[in-house]
Amino acid sequence: MSTKKETSEQGGLRYSDQELAEFKEIILQKLDKARHDLEILRQAYTNNGENDINDTSPTFKVLEEGYQVLSKEENARLAVRQQKFIASLEAALVRIENKTYGICRATGKLISKERLRIVPHATLSIDAKLKQHHPASQPGSADKGLSDLL
Repeated sequence: MSTKKETSEQGGLRYSDQELAEFKEIILQKLDKARHDLEILRQAYTNNGENDINDTSPTFKVLEEGYQVLSKEENARLAVRQQKFIASLEAALVRIENKTYGICRATGKLISKERLRIVPHATLSIDAKLKQHHPASQPGSADKGLSDLL
């Protein structure tokens, strides 16, 4: 794979078309899995897969019902989070089409390939993310590792 960086119309560095194609493939794979996972979550909290009388029959299993309600609420929260993740991946695809993908929105420098392969929807470099979450003025800001940011 070419590691040559190209210059965008704005004059800044960007990833080559070949590299952008690699990132696009990664994002499309993650997007397919995320959409599949979202559908599973939706089915879990809407009971679409059940054609029985679980929601209509009288029951005296209060604890079980309480658990089911909490479980549905948790699945609904997870579904909302999954929708946000899907939106972030879709926004990354737009940045690929605009050839602005991989450019840190805070520094204007390229985000490392390693970070983009792990977090393909990232818009901040590790340095910018560190500064955002741990300003230099806070004591103990160096305590967090790289894994906490990914």
